[in-house]
Amino acid sequence: MFSVTHLTPLLVSLIYQDGNAFPFFLSFTVTLLTGLCLWVPNRKLRKDLRYRDGFLVVVLFWTVLATFGALPFIFAENNALSVTDAFFESMSGLTTTGGTILVNLDQLPESTLYYRQQLQWLGGMGIVVLAVAIMPMLGIGGMQLYRAETPGPMKDSKLTPRITESAKALWYIYLGLTVACMLAYWAAGMSLFDAVGHAFSTVAIGGFSTHDASIGHFNSGLIESIAIVFMLIASANFSLHFLAWRNKTIFPYARDSEYRFFLLVVSVACVVTVALLINQQVFPNSLEAIRSGLFHLVSVITTTGFTAGGFSWWPGALPVMLILFSFMGGCAGSTAGGMKVMRIQIMYKQGRKEIVRLVHPNAVLSIKTGGQVINDKVINTVMAFFSMYMLSFAFTGFLLCLIGLDWITAFSAAAACLNNLGPGLGLVVDNYAQLSDAAKWILSFAMLLGRLELFTLLVLFTTTFWRD
Repeated sequence: MFSVTHLTPLLVSLIYQDGNAFPFFLSFTVTLLTGLCLWVPNRKLRKDLRYRDGFLVVVLFWTVLATFGALPFIFAENNALSVTDAFFESMSGLTTTGGTILVNLDQLPESTLYYRQQLQWLGGMGIVVLAVAIMPMLGIGGMQLYRAETPGPMKDSKLTPRITESAKALWYIYLGLTVACMLAYWAAGMSLFDAVGHAFSTVAIGGFSTHDASIGHFNSGLIESIAIVFMLIASANFSLHFLAWRNKTIFPYARDSEYRFFLLVVSVACVVTVALLINQQVFPNSLEAIRSGLFHLVSVITTTGFTAGGFSWWPGALPVMLILFSFMGGCAGSTAGGMKVMRIQIMYKQGRKEIVRLVHPNAVLSIKTGGQVINDKVINTVMAFFSMYMLSFAFTGFLLCLIGLDWITAFSAAAACLNNLGPGLGLVVDNYAQLSDAAKWILSFAMLLGRLELFTLLVLFTTTFWRD
């Protein structure tokens, strides 16, 4: 099935006559033949997967597809990438991270530019189906927390009785948002090619662009506003989109405590960012400060990674503050990266509870979200996740320092890849081309680790998993 996705950029190459059709045809052939060799001997096998097999399937979804997704970059006749660079670019696309190896995007063939955008779109769809329909059944992922605190039918592990129907419903919603975003960009002045490409990466919260200057290439406040709206929409739990679509009402968004908390944090962070930009006179006028501040804050906090002039050159602690905001990310069940709003919300309430307990040590206290009590098992899981997330960030940053990167580049790259953000600070402000092969493999692993919410991947490295 994945081999078919190589035919679309092949068609784009033929339409634009960019001379880049053969690499995609070759990639299609290799992927198809490999898939057939694996499928044909097992096509009549009917055996239920074991519980632990689900974890392996989820991890292989990204690693195998990222490997075959790298083929067009390797086979390219002009500007061919090394295996390391090609895998990094492919993994960054499929995990919707948005960190890129490629430079001079404006000079690349249209088919290559389209293919990068398509990788992110396919990865975003995979994330939504996995996070909402599959991971809850394995007892992992942010949706487990969402179901634990949400009343009514949302406690079900699936949106509809059958997982195939769930996937189909999510597909229609995802496709509908993409088309709406594309039409909005097109109407705002983008070419059709750019509108399709940026709609793919906006709804997937990926951040890849068809231009070196990203969204800043268009120098349009209207286009940036459209991007902000769709980044915020894509950061919501896709279950909310499903309920809103099915019931023909926007009340699911208003009633959802996680999305309300997310919008509150975004609003406060925007006010702080814009106020600091205006106070330090970073831009010639307040209107420019508001425009740039809002766009970059939403882009980073949703872990999209679009830029319009960048934020690394902002004075003081502003660039670091934005990178820190990416640790929160979007809501559970969205295409956003980071730790997810639900976990931040629970940790905040747990911390507040412990402070109250100091004053009233004998009080019986509980944490409520959306009117529902969160049980201790969920709280312990959240705390364990946070601990492992911070350890993963620190260890990744330390490894990058160990192989020679300066600490600003190392830790910002670790945060950008683990949070699936993309742009960092230091050497990785614009791209990751200057990093060594060792650094790229470490960061590729960090992208996968962040996208699969740690435990899904880490469980494969335990002896318990492999023991009969």
